Amino acid sequence: MTPAPVALFGYGRFGQAFATLLRAAGHRVHVVDPVAAVPAELAGTTAAALADAAWVVLAMPLRHMRAALLELRPQLTAQHAVIDVGSVKLHPQQWLDEILGTDIPHAGTHPLFGPLSLARGERPLRVVVCPSALHPDLVPRVRALLEGLGCEVIERDAAAHDEAMAQTHALAFYIAKALVEMGIGEDLSMAPPSFLGLTSMLAAVRGDAGHLFASIQQENPYSALARERFIATLRDIHERLQRESDARALAIPAAGGTGPEPT
Repeated sequence: MTPAPVALFGYGRFGQAFATLLRAAGHRVHVVDPVAAVPAELAGTTAAALADAAWVVLAMPLRHMRAALLELRPQLTAQHAVIDVGSVKLHPQQWLDEILGTDIPHAGTHPLFGPLSLARGERPLRVVVCPSALHPDLVPRVRALLEGLGCEVIERDAAAHDEAMAQTHALAFYIAKALVEMGIGEDLSMAPPSFLGLTSMLAAVRGDAGHLFASIQQENPYSALARERFIATLRDIHERLQRESDARALAIPAAGGTGPEPT
């Protein structure tokens, strides 16, 4: 199958990385970003980018996505298949359904990798696809596009995606931000292996776009509950440490939920 032309809207850190991935797979890519410095061989106007594009990829920050969709809508036709690559899916899917409706094929995607993962050559490259109920027939095409980039595809509905991300992605960023603001992790000269495992999380978070922290905390409707549960659990552990003396009762359970063997 001949790689289809792609119109990429947004050339931030992830947009640049995704453009590289698309081009490596043979796709012709036109990039539109009014702010970023786009290489001359990729830059184009909206009209030029959409002229023969089969795919329209929305890679702008979430806070700009609805306005961008409204601006693009008059220039989109049934020849365009629209996907976004954001970390939150419920709100974008609502906007895609509302603005593009049944006329323009669309689906949500969330690549579970970023520029740092690509630079390190990490594999597999996993992507979550959240189908729109208005365009279920688009899913096999999205899967083929992503698999052509070397990605493994996971299919979930938008609510299941956001709930899972609140308990993983959002919490990782939340913990990392606390550590960074406390200044922890700046001097690793005496850090034991148990902490060094956290340094990869800190590096990954610091390597992501600055706007992402607020987006995954404030735009994901499940993130606040995940944070509240995390804080309540920490408070409970803190109180148990102050009153408990039984080391076994305080021990971290081994994998599988069983406690450590007595010594």
